[in-house]
Amino acid sequence: MIIAGVDEAGKGPVLGSLVICAASIDKKDLLKLEHINVKDSKLLKKEEREALYEDIIKIVKDYKLSIIDPEEIDDNILRNPNSNLNKLEAVKTSEILKQLNPDKAYVDCPDINTERHKARLNLDCELVVEHKAEKYAIVAAASIIAKVIRDRKMAELRNIHKMDFGSGYCSDPKTKVFMDEHWNNKLYSHLIRKSWSTFQRKKVASEQKSLGSF
Repeated sequence: MIIAGVDEAGKGPVLGSLVICAASIDKKDLLKLEHINVKDSKLLKKEEREALYEDIIKIVKDYKLSIIDPEEIDDNILRNPNSNLNKLEAVKTSEILKQLNPDKAYVDCPDINTERHKARLNLDCELVVEHKAEKYAIVAAASIIAKVIRDRKMAELRNIHKMDFGSGYCSDPKTKVFMDEHWNNKLYSHLIRKSWSTFQRKKVASEQKSLGSF
């Protein structure tokens, strides 16, 4: 029996991509994941996640990623009044789970309403959609993979642009400074989620300042 787990990393940041991971495993190998003590990636230090990632990819049967860049997020939210990020996640989750073709899938729910999110998933397999689903080892494994991949991609972007804009989360002081100084800089436009209130507030403030100068 093939079991799959789904989790994401980077839903909240104003900078960078959202990474969704679906990982699958043969049920008989679940104990191997439990043995290495996988857990919600948010409860682990970076070094611990990196070490576990290397073990996880050797244990799981397969994994698939959906990497949603800021432009696609914005396009979905700003240009489609009937959509939102949870709906987009459901579409992407369905796509990568279909590639794994599991018998049963555990999905960490991004929506406050688990039944609503479950109904959005276009899948034939048995589905368990819950909040805090990282309690299941295969979901915890997917959580770690997603977080490691997102962190690596953010590191690549910082290296490419020769600028430390931090983690991309609004609470990060480095991200805050970056947004204050570069929110409307076209060089970095592709990094920023313009549908986020962080960007929208700066845009409105700038427009009001321009109007006030007349």
